[in-house]
Amino acid sequence: MDIWSTLNDTFLDWGSMKEVLPEMLKVGLLNTLVLAASSVVLGTLLGMVVAVMALSRKRWLRWPAKIYTDVFRGLPAILTILLIGQGLSPITRHWWGPNPYPLGILALSLIAAAYIGEIFRSGIQSVEKGQLEAARALGFTYPAGMRLVVIPQGVRRVLPALVNQFIALVKESSLVYFLGLLASQRELFRIGQDAAATNGNLSPLLLAGIFYLVITVPLTHLVNHFDKRLREGRPTDESRADDVVREELAHADHR
Repeated sequence: MDIWSTLNDTFLDWGSMKEVLPEMLKVGLLNTLVLAASSVVLGTLLGMVVAVMALSRKRWLRWPAKIYTDVFRGLPAILTILLIGQGLSPITRHWWGPNPYPLGILALSLIAAAYIGEIFRSGIQSVEKGQLEAARALGFTYPAGMRLVVIPQGVRRVLPALVNQFIALVKESSLVYFLGLLASQRELFRIGQDAAATNGNLSPLLLAGIFYLVITVPLTHLVNHFDKRLREGRPTDESRADDVVREELAHADHR
């Protein structure tokens, strides 16, 4: 048997791909997107809290944020998923039974929050201090100035990094299978792995890889689009900040 025939039998068994395709579409793709999107939403909310705590002038807020970030960025993702998924299972069993799916989302969210928090922190710190000072001079309180002027500018500047984090979560969702998901909860990788073990070739895994590329490649180009827009500076952060200030002053005049 020549090399091409061997590779063809290993990776390009169209019958195996066709057999597993419906399950990948109906079960694997859906669960992968649910795991990634849920962890992005929860991770973004928690990450913003972590970023604000890290920027606080109060040490009792800064240090917990720093420790949280160091711990969850320092641990391997699979170790975090196993510790949370298996360690908290006896506690959460009283709420939703032995279902590991929510714990997988929780673990991915905690991992994402550590990275997203640092992304937000760096974005907020990149905003010129004069923006906040100008807002304060116009009568904004510190929280209002941060919420309406500084944070929106910082978030816009780190949009490419946030999309990159979503891409990472799409790929890291494949690690949740270590928790022993139910048949209806399997993501792309687990379905491909199970089918590959049954059929004796890697074609289902190759198909799973193609699905991951279908998800991540457009997001990669979206990152490049955001990056290009930000580098071109249309519109600038300063003009956005001025628009916010003018809008708030107009509302104040109406009141």
